[in-house]
Amino acid sequence: MIIVKLNGGIGNQMFQYALGRKLALKGNSVLKFDIDELVVTPPGRVTPRQYALHVFDIQAGIADKSEIEKLKCRIDNIISKNLKKLGFFKRSNSFAPEPHFHFYPKVLDFEDNIYVTGYWQTEKYFKDIEGVLRKDFSLKKEFGIANKELAGEIRSNNAVSLHVRRDDYVTDPIISTYHGVCSLEYYRHAVEYIAAKVKNPVFYFFSDDMGWVKEHLRIHYPVKYVSDGILKDYEEMMLMSYCRHNIIANSSFSWWGAWLNANPGKIVIAPRPWFVNSLMDTSDVIPEEWTTFSIS
Repeated sequence: MIIVKLNGGIGNQMFQYALGRKLALKGNSVLKFDIDELVVTPPGRVTPRQYALHVFDIQAGIADKSEIEKLKCRIDNIISKNLKKLGFFKRSNSFAPEPHFHFYPKVLDFEDNIYVTGYWQTEKYFKDIEGVLRKDFSLKKEFGIANKELAGEIRSNNAVSLHVRRDDYVTDPIISTYHGVCSLEYYRHAVEYIAAKVKNPVFYFFSDDMGWVKEHLRIHYPVKYVSDGILKDYEEMMLMSYCRHNIIANSSFSWWGAWLNANPGKIVIAPRPWFVNSLMDTSDVIPEEWTTFSIS
């Protein structure tokens, strides 16, 4: 059995699932989730998170406490920190913490009976099962009529998704210092780059702060404001994926919207660095074929 600890929002959970799915396929194992952190919001967390993968056609279940305890390594904080610093996994205890943010190929050596925790934010863990994941991340339920019409419109033109992430990236000083926010110059640069390469582009704006976007981000091309407070996050992600090209924020949410875009000629613009915190090595987050512009 492979048990993956889920945390964060829908984008983070999709990365965690993708690694778990890869390991389960490799070892012909059962994949389950530890969702304890998503049931009880840890003290001090600004944005409560919930289990979000139930909307997809994923191949995994929820682990019970006995299954988790059987695999989870009970080691004190000092040992755990030292293991992470050294980049080792404690194989004898079936515990696999992510030692650092960039690609760590040794985790792929595991095939069964392992408890995995971390973010695992690079396609290098699962690129070779892309077809499987595209099927897994299809929605169980079809869009409603209004969203079907919007999806049809998006698919009928040279649609470009543009995602502006603000929310806790702006309101929480710790998160803001860690992640940073993409500047208006980043978006304008990305828009002009795509407009120079794509005939008659139509830009579909997605954001958790659309009022701010309408006031501050104005461009000289056709614009459609998609986010309305009614659409579910997974619906917005799917609509992003239907666009022919994507301009993403430094957010796993729009990362997946762009990654799931099946257009073979897509242009994806992503910010660099991924985090403004220079201590984090985020060199493996962005796929090689995507284009990056400065976040500032």
